[in-house]
Amino acid sequence: MKKPRPKATKAKTKVRQGRVLVVTSGKGGVGKTTSTAALGAALAQAGQKVVVVDFDVGLRNLDLVMGAERRVVFDLINVIKGEAKLAQALIRDKRLDTLALLPASQSQDKDSLTEDGVARVIAELRAQFDWVICDSPAGIEKGATLAMRHADVAVVVVNPEVSSIRDADRIIGMLDAKTAKAEQGRRIDKHLLLTRYDPVRARRGEIMKVEDVLEILSVPLLGIVPESGDVLRSSNVGAPVTVGSPGSAAAQAYLEAARRLTGTDSVIVAADRPSLISRWFNRTAA
Repeated sequence: MKKPRPKATKAKTKVRQGRVLVVTSGKGGVGKTTSTAALGAALAQAGQKVVVVDFDVGLRNLDLVMGAERRVVFDLINVIKGEAKLAQALIRDKRLDTLALLPASQSQDKDSLTEDGVARVIAELRAQFDWVICDSPAGIEKGATLAMRHADVAVVVVNPEVSSIRDADRIIGMLDAKTAKAEQGRRIDKHLLLTRYDPVRARRGEIMKVEDVLEILSVPLLGIVPESGDVLRSSNVGAPVTVGSPGSAAAQAYLEAARRLTGTDSVIVAADRPSLISRWFNRTAA
C-alpha cells in the first residue's frame, strides 16, 4: 500500500522590510542635505536599494544636490494628500540604478505633513527599498519630528563648533523621546557624523577636537568628513560627492561611513592620525 504523498506547501514570500535612517541635526548649515545625498549614493554604490526623502517642505534642496530639480513633477506632499501615487513621485537616479529620490514640495508648508500620511508613505517605501533615508529640516519643529518619527537609525550631523554641538545634544534627546521606537520602550541606533573637520585648526584651538565632541555627546562616531571644496563643487553640479568627486577625501569618508552603517568594519583616513581614529572607534564600540 502506497503512502499518501504529503501535500505541497506554498513557499512563503519574504517581505522586504527596509531600514529607515534619519539624517538630522539641531543647527542648520552643518551638511545634512549633502550628507543625505552622499550616504544614499554610497549605499547604492555598494549594491543597496536606496531612496532619499526630502522632509524640508517649503525649501527643497535635496533635488538640487541630486541633480534632479528639473525632473520634479510630484512630491512628498502630493503623495500624502493622495494627489499622486508614490511611483509617480519617485525620481530614479540616472547614474545609479538602485538610487531614487522623493522630493519635498516648494509650494506647501510643513503643516501639510500629517502623521498618518508620513506613516503610510514610509511603510510603502520600506517595502520597496533596503534603506529609506530621511533628510530632516533643522530644528525641532514638525518637519523634523516627523522625519525622525519612524527611524530605526539616526545619523546626527555636527560641525566642530559649540553651537552645533549644543543643538545636536537637544536633537539626541528628542530621538530618545519622540520616535516610535522610544514610545515602545526601545532605543534608536544613533551615530555621529562630524563634518567640515580640519585637524590643523583643531590643534590650534580654533575648532573643537574630536575627543571633546565625543565626550560631550556620548554618541558612537560614524565618520569624520574633512573640510573640502569637493563637496561644494559636486553639489553645484548636482552630484553627491561620492559620484562627483569619487577620489576625494570627503567621498572616501562617506563611503566608509556607509560601510559602517551596513556593519562592515573599516578605518577612515580623512582626519587626524589613523591610529588615533582607531582608538576613537574602539572606545565608542566598547
